[in-house]
Amino acid sequence: MEINKIVIKFKDGKIMKGTTNDFFPNKKHFHIHLQSNEVVPIDVERLKAVFFVKDFQGNKAFKEAYKDIMAGGGKKIKVKFSDGEVIIGFSLGYSPGRHGFFLVPADLKSNNQRIFVITSATERIEVQ
Repeated sequence: MEINKIVIKFKDGKIMKGTTNDFFPNKKHFHIHLQSNEVVPIDVERLKAVFFVKDFQGNKAFKEAYKDIMAGGGKKIKVKFSDGEVIIGFSLGYSPGRHGFFLVPADLKSNNQRIFVITSATERIEVQ
């Protein structure tokens, strides 16, 4: 099973970084293996999103442009989270009734490879 580098953001603002090999979009729980080697069970509904990242450092100074085009990437979607953060990307699996969906950021230079957005943590989702 593939090991994914993830950064999870909770609805309360808490952040955890680690890896997972048991995240599935239709499951309500998974485990994060923290960099300290601790394994923590995660309840997906407590989360804002799961960010699948290239590396844990990222670039704090990088400002996402969200202008890239992805042929075959699905619907272009603008997500406004309840905390005010806005992300624009492409999704093949967005459906309003689902508890979450994958989004590929419309900025190929982003540290985020893909993001699993938890629908209950959003204020507004617009198909562009």
